[in-house]
Amino acid sequence: MREFCEREVKPFAKRWDEEQRFPREIVARLAELGLLGIRIPEEYGGSGMDMLAYAVCVEECARVDGSLALTVASHNGLGTGHVLRFGTEAQKQKYLSRACTGEWLAAWALTEPGSGSDSAALQTTAVRDGQDWLINGSKMFITQGSVAGFCVVLARTNTDVEPQHGITAFIVETDSAGYSASKKLEKYGCRSSDTVGIVLDNVRVSDAQRLGQVDHGFLDTMRILDGGRVSIAAMALGLGRGALNMAVAYAKERRAFGKNLAEFQAIQWLLADGKTELDAAELLIQRAAWLADHGQRFTAEASMAKLYASEAATRVCNNSMQIHGGYGYTREFDIERHLRDVKLCEIGEGTSQVQRMVIAKNLLRD
Repeated sequence: MREFCEREVKPFAKRWDEEQRFPREIVARLAELGLLGIRIPEEYGGSGMDMLAYAVCVEECARVDGSLALTVASHNGLGTGHVLRFGTEAQKQKYLSRACTGEWLAAWALTEPGSGSDSAALQTTAVRDGQDWLINGSKMFITQGSVAGFCVVLARTNTDVEPQHGITAFIVETDSAGYSASKKLEKYGCRSSDTVGIVLDNVRVSDAQRLGQVDHGFLDTMRILDGGRVSIAAMALGLGRGALNMAVAYAKERRAFGKNLAEFQAIQWLLADGKTELDAAELLIQRAAWLADHGQRFTAEASMAKLYASEAATRVCNNSMQIHGGYGYTREFDIERHLRDVKLCEIGEGTSQVQRMVIAKNLLRD
């Protein structure tokens, strides 16, 4: 993974970011390496690896390009992950096999313009029409929304029960009539990741495209997010590792007051804090991944890993820019891109505040 990223991603990541262009040309190479089916069993064309291996892959991508790491994480952890966990055998055969080859990237649509952290407040609806369903609504901040072959859409199917118990998931092929994506969003970071809003205007899907039980989609979603949070934690760790490596290299090379920056205790302490925090984050990620791989509950552990890794990596990226000084504030060095990219990790798949809510809820219940 590291060799691939150094050779085929790092030289182009800056240009992709500047152009705010999704690098379609890299998708085939990701598929060849097995990165589009990391956790998908070999019987469906995947690599059949575990959660820990998945986290390592995302981390290595993020060392050089947060945008590509986000593509790998969202495709595997959310889109295909939902089908793998809750899909029928027919759904797995149809969608996972195409996802592994790169023929179809996967998207996942939960967030809406009016519902982010309060995801159960979504307004998109799915109404039965004979043997089909008609889906209407809009979604926001959808990764791969305009480049995916299929999108897992969460919609309200029952208004007579508690919000969390009236939501169902559906697999929507993006060439379906009524599915449309907005112009790509202008973002602070992860600018070459495809992020759009989508509109679902009377999108007709058969009941065979319903994913999981009726009205059970939100509860399934919470389980999908546990794994997704491990991958976002890994993405943060990779961005932090990349930033720390840049800071070390720059501190050894840059001279001030007659000696290298690395000889100053003030700089050494920033580096020492960064190394310590990232190693601690790595252990939290490995614990959550190990629990997942052994079939144990890992909701709180995933939230702890995501919370700590994202905030620690943001501090490391910020301190790395400080060590770079004025040069770090320019686009001549990659550190400014890492700092922009890492901020997403404190927001996506549940903000830091939501992670604290999850951790506290589990602590008090236990």
